Amino acid sequence: MSGNRYKVFSGGANRALAEEICQYLGLPLGDASLGRFSDGEIYFQVHENVRGVDVFVVQPTCHPVDSHLMELLLMIDAFKRASAARITAVMPYYGYARQDRKDKPRVPISAKLIADLLEKAGANRALCLDLHAPQIQGYFNVPVDHIYATPVLLEYFVRKGLAELTVVAPDAGGVERSRFFAKKMDAPLAIVDKRRVDIDVSEVVHIIGEVEGRTALIIDDIVDTAGTLVKTVQALHEQGAKQVYAACTHPVLSGPAIKRICDSKLGELVVTNSVPLGPEAKACDRIKVLSVAPLLARAIRSIHEEASVSTLFV
Repeated sequence: MSGNRYKVFSGGANRALAEEICQYLGLPLGDASLGRFSDGEIYFQVHENVRGVDVFVVQPTCHPVDSHLMELLLMIDAFKRASAARITAVMPYYGYARQDRKDKPRVPISAKLIADLLEKAGANRALCLDLHAPQIQGYFNVPVDHIYATPVLLEYFVRKGLAELTVVAPDAGGVERSRFFAKKMDAPLAIVDKRRVDIDVSEVVHIIGEVEGRTALIIDDIVDTAGTLVKTVQALHEQGAKQVYAACTHPVLSGPAIKRICDSKLGELVVTNSVPLGPEAKACDRIKVLSVAPLLARAIRSIHEEASVSTLFV
């Protein structure tokens, strides 16, 4: 594949990120049009020859999730029918990942269904950033390159030089991610014992670890309604933490998230541009955005050249 051309195309979810990736790669963004029929159906057409080309489709399945997912499926189908040599679904944010197992009776495993749909549409491989659960890779029957935003976030906080730092895992599922971050920062780890009482509602029960008199840094993959985040911030302050920062890869920030963050004692929320921020989030001085475009661009180049992507890990 290294001798063939490669092109990057974008859906409507995060065109700015795709353009930044192309700028880093020194490529023009692929020429295609995306629109709607009068009844709301999605229309897509590729305006350049992609026969025998290694195609990368950049499309996080963020809000509105269903619409952006359908865009991605139709784009993949179009490239398959246009005889692209290989199609890689580049998903900086993998929607429907939070139902990755049957933890209750009569519920779907939506993360598996999305993998099946992508393969059926014609994706030959996937490139994902900070999957909600790493085992989602196993739902695919095609190769999946799973990379992490940790190097981007880590560089920022190393430069920030936070003293007496404790890295905090917001739940048991995030312990591995937070432990890795704590090791790189040479900091102790604390774990929040929380109970989920509803779809978007959880309660902080206990904090395991030493945070009194220290600076706490919460590491998570997604911040959605920010309910869990602000409750964790409150609990850390009640346990004597001097300052509380937070970092996440995917700033979904739906519903009352921005108001909750602004009303909390959170010092700063550091996020990436895996999904686009709304105007309210952009105006919030508590939110700092870091770009993952160089990281994704290096991964795309490595995949095209059949090189290892392990060098992208810290």
